[in-house]
Amino acid sequence: MIRLAFFKPEEHLSEVSYDLDEHQMRFTATANQALQNIKKRDDHDAFPITILKDDVPVGFFVLDFGKDKFELTDNANAVLVRSLSVNPKMQGKGIGKIAMMQLDDFVKVNFEDCHEIVLAVNQKNDLAYHIYLKAGYIFDGKTRIGRSGPQYLMYKKL
Repeated sequence: MIRLAFFKPEEHLSEVSYDLDEHQMRFTATANQALQNIKKRDDHDAFPITILKDDVPVGFFVLDFGKDKFELTDNANAVLVRSLSVNPKMQGKGIGKIAMMQLDDFVKVNFEDCHEIVLAVNQKNDLAYHIYLKAGYIFDGKTRIGRSGPQYLMYKKL
């Protein structure tokens, strides 16, 4: 069973400290990099989330309520998904798609004022783009240039 939980360093850090290959590193940050960025910025608007499979940490991402979301939306009640990854040993099993489908309910329960989820996905990251589409995210033609090239801007209204 796949479920989402707020990141608990003492329980989750060792399991989400997996390495990503060079290809994946073009598109996302590792959990350790994302956690360092949050700590460095003393970011109280960012919430690390662990993806659990049968209560074992297998993935990670950040829900960011900070100002970066305004590059993707005008909605002050939106959240930005960033730094999503699944342990390479667990990839290809639908975990990322299930996690993104469960994110709606997780956000509704834990962040009642949030009405939209936004994200940016690199145009060369075709697999991730299609996972987001299958999970109900919408691409309406908006793009931007990210650190590794053009990105599709996607959203889901809650």
